Amino acid sequence: MSYSVSSPSDRRRSPALEPVANLIKEQHSDLLISQQKLDRARGIELVRIKREQRTQDLCFSSRPFVLCGLPVRRLPDDRLLDERRNGRFLLQITGHPKFGVPFGQDRLVPIFLATLAVQQKSQTIRFRTAAEMLESFGMHTGGKEYRRLVAAFERVFGATIFFGTDTLSGKASLVQRCRFNFMREAQIWYTRTPDQRVLSADFENIIVLSDEFYQELVSHPVPNDLEAVKLLAGSPAVLDLYMWLSYRCFKAKSVEKIPLFGQFGLANQIGTVEYSRPRRFRGMLEQWLGTIRAIWPECPAQISSDGQSIRIAPATSIVPAEARYA
Repeated sequence: MSYSVSSPSDRRRSPALEPVANLIKEQHSDLLISQQKLDRARGIELVRIKREQRTQDLCFSSRPFVLCGLPVRRLPDDRLLDERRNGRFLLQITGHPKFGVPFGQDRLVPIFLATLAVQQKSQTIRFRTAAEMLESFGMHTGGKEYRRLVAAFERVFGATIFFGTDTLSGKASLVQRCRFNFMREAQIWYTRTPDQRVLSADFENIIVLSDEFYQELVSHPVPNDLEAVKLLAGSPAVLDLYMWLSYRCFKAKSVEKIPLFGQFGLANQIGTVEYSRPRRFRGMLEQWLGTIRAIWPECPAQISSDGQSIRIAPATSIVPAEARYA
């Protein structure tokens, strides 16, 4: 049996519990469970319950950013181009000289924009406050998080994306080469207080997605479990792998093997440059798969015995019948 020490506010309400909490902390520290771990356990339980009850809430992504991830960490200031490959697909992100290349939790901005576009069925999307996005992904709404969100929007707005194929063979001709921005126009109100509500409709946040981004989204919307994305929002590499696996397992017709390394390997697809050394990448990949199996026990992904590939099989992480990948 495990125990957790009550929060400071709980101890103030119940002074009699403080000696017990101190005793556990001093003599049974191995039995303590941090609040972070408790919250994570509750999040995992919620994901599983909603899947079993077929009540999953959905968010959406654009296919290029599921097949190839944004950088997990900030790139050096003098590097404004990031390139990822997935088979014959190529994704290049060019950052704005002032703001840099989107990275880390910046990947939540395109997910937020794509979700609103699908929900509102419009290229022009509207939302009342910045806090809506933070709340959508279960993030805190304090000043620090708000400033990060402002910076993320600036990097995403300033980025240019190239998505296409290296060859124009018969099969690949279905994929169109395209260069675009995420947004064509943006009217976003930044206030000093992140929880401040807008005063009138004149202060509503309005974003017009670029034609290319919107058409790609409409043609190939990739749904995912919102609660799972919330749970992994603070772990960009795990989130990338989860969304990639959800998509690839759904599209798989039979058992497939994807190489881990090389020009077309998994390490080159998701935004994990810092784990490029084979041994380190395999170790991290096993950890990430453990996290994913906790929220998606049926996930069929396994690293091959020789450590050179990952094996996947047909499966779905989304139960509702109305949810379909394009």
